[in-house]
Amino acid sequence: MTAEVRTRVRIPLRLDGGLAVDAEAVTFRGLADDGEHLAFVLGTPGEVPLVRPHSECLTGDVFGSARCDCGPQLAEAVARISEAGGYLLYLRQEGRGIGLYNKLDAYALQDGGLDTYAANAALGLPEDARDYTVAAQMLGALGADRVDLLSNNPDKAAQLRAAGIAVRDQVATGVYATENNVRYLRAKAEQTGHTLSLPGIAS
Repeated sequence: MTAEVRTRVRIPLRLDGGLAVDAEAVTFRGLADDGEHLAFVLGTPGEVPLVRPHSECLTGDVFGSARCDCGPQLAEAVARISEAGGYLLYLRQEGRGIGLYNKLDAYALQDGGLDTYAANAALGLPEDARDYTVAAQMLGALGADRVDLLSNNPDKAAQLRAAGIAVRDQVATGVYATENNVRYLRAKAEQTGHTLSLPGIAS
C-alpha cells in the first residue's frame, strides 16, 4: 500500500529551552492505519536525510513528565534534524501503541514495582505494539527511501528495513536519565536492546 502527500503547511516551532525553528508540516492520505500522523520537514533534506520516527507521548512531549525521556528526545531531534536536514515523523501511537489510559494504568503498576514491559503484560497488553509501516509509507511519499535513522531503538531500524526503507546509519540520541526515569530506561536497554548507557544513577 502506498501513501501520498495530502497537505503541506509552514509552522514555526518554538520548543522549551528556547529552540526556535521553521518547519513544514505534512499530512498524508492512504496510510495503512488511517491515523493522523504528521511529518515535519526540518532544514533542507539531502539525498540521505536524517529521520526520527517519534511516537506521541502526551505526558512527556506536552507536559514534561519526568517518568520518560520523550520530551528531551523530541527537542533534541528537532534541533539535530534542523541542522542536518531531514524529517521528524510524529506517530500517533501513545504509550508504545497501547493508548493514553492504558499507559497511565501501566504507570500505576510500575509504582508497585513492575517494569514498563511487565506492567503492560500484566494488563494483558503487548509489551510494545508500535508498527512502523506508516513511517515507511510517509518516507516513501516524501521520496526518502534511504535514510539515517536518529534512534536508540533497533526495532525501528529493523521494521523500516523490512518495509523497504534503506537505513544507512543508526544515529544514537542523547541519554536523558534522571532518578525518575532510570528504571524505565534500564528496562529498555536490558529487555529490548536500546543503545543506552546509564552510569552513576541508582535504581
